[in-house]
Amino acid sequence: MNVKPNISIINALIRITIGLTILSWTTSKLVKHPWRDSYLFVAMCGAMKVAEGIVRFCPLTALFEKCQCMVQDHDRAMDSGDGMEVFTDGNGDQLVPYNPT
Repeated sequence: MNVKPNISIINALIRITIGLTILSWTTSKLVKHPWRDSYLFVAMCGAMKVAEGIVRFCPLTALFEKCQCMVQDHDRAMDSGDGMEVFTDGNGDQLVPYNPT
């Protein structure tokens, strides 16, 4: 797996700040209510944001960029033929497809 930074430094600093804020908030809530599992889930999400900011790699951003490239490649492939196929015989002459209507 090739992990290259795909978010900017400003974005990474924002993720670290928000992640630490969420992590500290859920930690204080877990002290009062340790039986609540929802706070543990939110703490994991905050820790994930801190980790994304430190390594400057977001898997959702990478997935989105990959999907965008696939859509652009598909659009280019569809536009190149314009949906019309050209039939040629062995001599290079174009043949008109048979249309019974």
